[in-house]
Amino acid sequence: MRTMNYKIFMKSIVAGVLASMVFSASASETVEVYKSPTCGCCSKWVDHLKDHGFKVNEHDVGNKEARARAGISPSLGSCHTALVGGYAIEGHVPARDIKRLLREQPKAVGLAVPDMPHGSPGMEGKRNDPYDVLLVKQKGDQRRDASIYSSYNTPEQIRFK
Repeated sequence: MRTMNYKIFMKSIVAGVLASMVFSASASETVEVYKSPTCGCCSKWVDHLKDHGFKVNEHDVGNKEARARAGISPSLGSCHTALVGGYAIEGHVPARDIKRLLREQPKAVGLAVPDMPHGSPGMEGKRNDPYDVLLVKQKGDQRRDASIYSSYNTPEQIRFK
């Protein structure tokens, strides 16, 4: 009986170590961000990613071409597009949702927060509007085709720092 308990205990430790390695690996991914050189909220979003452990390479060339290459439709568009781990990230997506995406690795193009909702990372201020993070499953999907990946609908959820 003791041997069995010991084996279960050791397997639990190994599983915990492996899970923490997967979680930390997702945060250490390099994020390629395509944005305007004059956009302050894009720079704040980059800072948000860095604050959450991501390495970021900024490309101050705008994001329309990067968005199109990634397969994100204009209806899901925002002011910056990022690429990480084989996924596209459009707009002010919270770092924790990117980490979750990299951990779960669904079959998808990526995540999008269309437009520029007040209260999302990089858009912090006095006003906090509810918003959804959308999972874009196929290239060219429109806003109506995407599914909700996570929602930030209450002031407590929006102020997630």
